[in-house]
Amino acid sequence: MIEVTNLTKTYGDNRGVTDISFKIQEGEIVGFLGPNGAGKTTTMNILTGYLSATSGVAKVAGIDVLEDPIAAKKHIGYLPEQPPLYVEMTVDEYLGFVYELKKAQTPSRRKHIDGICERVGLDEVRARVIKNLSKGYRQRVGLAAALIGDPDVLILDEPTVGLDPKQIIEIRNLIKGLGKSRTIILSTHILPEVSMICERVLVINQGAIIADDRPGNLASLVSSDRRIILRVAGPRENVLQALRGVDGVKSADVLGVMENDSVDFLIEAKAGIDVRKPIFRTLAGANWPILRLSPQDMSLEDIFVRLIDEDKKN
Repeated sequence: MIEVTNLTKTYGDNRGVTDISFKIQEGEIVGFLGPNGAGKTTTMNILTGYLSATSGVAKVAGIDVLEDPIAAKKHIGYLPEQPPLYVEMTVDEYLGFVYELKKAQTPSRRKHIDGICERVGLDEVRARVIKNLSKGYRQRVGLAAALIGDPDVLILDEPTVGLDPKQIIEIRNLIKGLGKSRTIILSTHILPEVSMICERVLVINQGAIIADDRPGNLASLVSSDRRIILRVAGPRENVLQALRGVDGVKSADVLGVMENDSVDFLIEAKAGIDVRKPIFRTLAGANWPILRLSPQDMSLEDIFVRLIDEDKKN
């Protein structure tokens, strides 16, 4: 549904994106992550036809956005971080204006707008002036505008920024529901949002794609090490030195005292080595009981930070 090939955008001597390529299939919900200035907004602005590319190709529904932007835009609904609302209008007036602006063609304009308002939860406020609505309702109006014309693709830039926890949950659930019949690109700084909504994650840094995988698989991209939390009943320094001497252990650090007479350690094993048995033999030989041994899962935040840090080193 979306195909980006060798896309580059320069601003004078600066590059917004550099030779990036990716494909997004129909019906996918993809998280688009990256630090400020990484190239996320530039990429989305090119896909929506707001910016032209310096070189490369961006296609939506098989249509080249640069060669035929009007045809491509008929397939796209875009919600920018700050929805471009005319706040002096009522919700109904604004959505009718957007319908005309997009030159939408549906069997019934009224039924089309009615269905969108019901879908995004605007029925109760349709007669109200937008400037009198809460931030959450304004975001819903922006999302409703993006849905005018029934686009195949939704591009959402920070759709939950500034919302309260209840509003965030409502918008998340709404996006998940919309994703059942559309392709969605979701740009966000809220990493748990990606885990809850997205099936796949693209990470961009310094204008280049540095990761592309499912959220659950990203940890293997930053490290193939095995991280273990170990609780041992024994003298702290002696146990630490023994663990660091186990063959296959890359590092061992103290996490702290969690129970009386025992200490927790974080163990990182070298790639491809299972260190559990040699650790057991070493500690058993010294008569230091193991009270806990469990893998440590990396959070998406941890993975994101390590991806960015490793990219900076390259």
